[in-house]
Amino acid sequence: MTKDEEFKSWIEQYSGPLLKKALYLLSNREDAQDVVQEVFLAAYSGYDSFEGKSQPLTWLMAILNRKIADFYRKKYKSEPDIRLDHFFDETGSWKNNDILNDWNVSGEGNELLDNVDFNKTLEECIEELPSRWKILLKMYYIEEKKAPEVSQELNVSATNLWKILQRSRVQLRECLEVNWFLRS
Repeated sequence: MTKDEEFKSWIEQYSGPLLKKALYLLSNREDAQDVVQEVFLAAYSGYDSFEGKSQPLTWLMAILNRKIADFYRKKYKSEPDIRLDHFFDETGSWKNNDILNDWNVSGEGNELLDNVDFNKTLEECIEELPSRWKILLKMYYIEEKKAPEVSQELNVSATNLWKILQRSRVQLRECLEVNWFLRS
């Protein structure tokens, strides 16, 4: 089989799984399609370096992970600063202490994460985060990357990473409070 024939076969076989993962991590179909296209371009260019020691999908997924990290880096650096007026007043105090109240989740515990409706609400709340926050949150909590790795990939100081993750959790908590706990 020639390089072009094999590569065409890869595109037919692996576009779906690559797009699915890219869409999950990027939350935008156009961006995901662009990244998958970049993966295939990079794979075609580097085809001779593929030694066949792993499955083609494994190799393509590794390229996808690097392309998504590049996408996040570029997007993270290009977006304007995030304003915190929603949470803090001009003195730095909380505007609304209600978001700090305890949730009454007795009896729900870990079962809450098994609830399809709750997970849908959680995903919607994550999508409402500013994209710079969402990027860090997904890398740290969903992809389960270590803090130094996230900091390095996005060129963010450890202190800034923890501040953004804290602010993301606060905003998620408020969103879940309004969209789940007050409605339940």
